[in-house]
Amino acid sequence: MAAITGELPKSVLARGLMLLDAFEPADRELTLAELVARTGLPKATASRLVAELVRWGGLERHGGRYRLSLKLFELGQRVPRGRDLRAVALPYLEDLYEATHENVHLAVRAGAYTLFLEKVCGHRSTPIMSRSGDRLPVHCTATGKVFLALGPPEYFHRVVLAGLDRLTPRTIVLPALLRKDLARAVERGYGVNHEESEVGVVAVAVPVFDRQRRVVAAISVTGSAHRLDVERLAPSVRSAAAAMSSELAG
Repeated sequence: MAAITGELPKSVLARGLMLLDAFEPADRELTLAELVARTGLPKATASRLVAELVRWGGLERHGGRYRLSLKLFELGQRVPRGRDLRAVALPYLEDLYEATHENVHLAVRAGAYTLFLEKVCGHRSTPIMSRSGDRLPVHCTATGKVFLALGPPEYFHRVVLAGLDRLTPRTIVLPALLRKDLARAVERGYGVNHEESEVGVVAVAVPVFDRQRRVVAAISVTGSAHRLDVERLAPSVRSAAAAMSSELAG
């Protein structure tokens, strides 16, 4: 992550949150110097706020490095929307896992990212990068494409303006091509990721609706490009998403 440019927030709370937000999904620990570089905060300010966060319990010190604490995980478990969605989704995710023995995700939209609320997998599943709580760009993930395809036009424009990063050689980074791919997702009723976020990995995702027919989440199955036929698997994912939508509507 590049250093943040522009005017820094003035409040102590906002600056402390910047330090927590500096951690990327792949980061286990960061040094003070890395936190300073990622946030743009003065070193003395960052050092003082990091010490406050350690005392509060949001960060843990490990040698000369820092990592996010379990206290943040505990707070995350209290978020009503995510907790309720996970509780409803889990039986359907487990059914999909039993049918495929691949990685099954429940995701929600989080700005320009898809956020994985839950992941069900086993020792037979294809090893992939994602974990519960991770987020990936919407333009190169099957769940993210569901949110883009069914979201308002201004959402697509905001994502494009923010930049379409290339994660693999197959990532779609041209807005016109991405728009065509999203149109196909609307026509088919599911989004597909063909090695666009991770080499050798494909996925298929279907939207989940609430009683007002708003997209509140997406369910996906992710696995090896060599053995997962996403088109053949799509009806099973669609059935699971439809059953979850019916339960949410009830």
